[in-house]
Amino acid sequence: MAKEKPQKSLMTILKKKSGRNNSGRITMRHQGGRVKRFYRIIEFGEKKMGNFNVLSIQYDPNRTCNIALIEYPNKERAYVLAPHNLKAGDTIEHNEKAGLVTGNRMKLKNFPVGANVFNVELTPNKGGQIARSAGASVAVMAQEGKCTTLKMPSSETRKVLSECYASFGSNSNPEHKFHQIGKAGTARKKGTRPTVRGSAMNACDHPHGGGKNKQPIGRHPRTAWGKPALGVKTRKRKKLSNKFILQRRVKKKRSK
Repeated sequence: MAKEKPQKSLMTILKKKSGRNNSGRITMRHQGGRVKRFYRIIEFGEKKMGNFNVLSIQYDPNRTCNIALIEYPNKERAYVLAPHNLKAGDTIEHNEKAGLVTGNRMKLKNFPVGANVFNVELTPNKGGQIARSAGASVAVMAQEGKCTTLKMPSSETRKVLSECYASFGSNSNPEHKFHQIGKAGTARKKGTRPTVRGSAMNACDHPHGGGKNKQPIGRHPRTAWGKPALGVKTRKRKKLSNKFILQRRVKKKRSK
């Protein structure tokens, strides 16, 4: 990964919100105080078709994976998500049908069953929305008519239109899940403020609070405002895209 300065033309100011809305009220707790950073403009879709040269692999403070600086034939440059094992000097291709080379981007209908892809579109020409984090990939399970069956990182199986684009391979920086923050100061630089357990509060401050020593939380885990917190379905029952989900994700058993 190159330690060069990012491309100035592909950066914009990222305003610090710290969990506040437009009136300054806190809408998301435990955020604020992070280090100043610039946003790198990422091309998640297919701005141009053809073969492009990879100039460098760079760090992006706004995401867990690395990004690649590519150059179009007309010397225009852009940032894309860097796949695992991509190196500076390599060539990637964006086309309706491309070879099975790491980083190549093409339509889902042209991927063979068993292929791993990332940065997958949900709607044609909208840009990648699935599997964009570090080390993430989606498995192509089947090709059925106008849809491609995919197995998500969460173990959910769903159908996606075959006209959607995806990149071959898996996302870069798979070691991110082994990274340990180490100390509270590092978390503060990332924008995470201290979190206090509800059971450590007074009864007037949290539904879990009150009592002597360690007390049970009661009926079920709740937020500070009394709403259910863990194991609650948040997806709308009548959501239009429910028909594309073939199998819901398998819940992991919580360790005692």
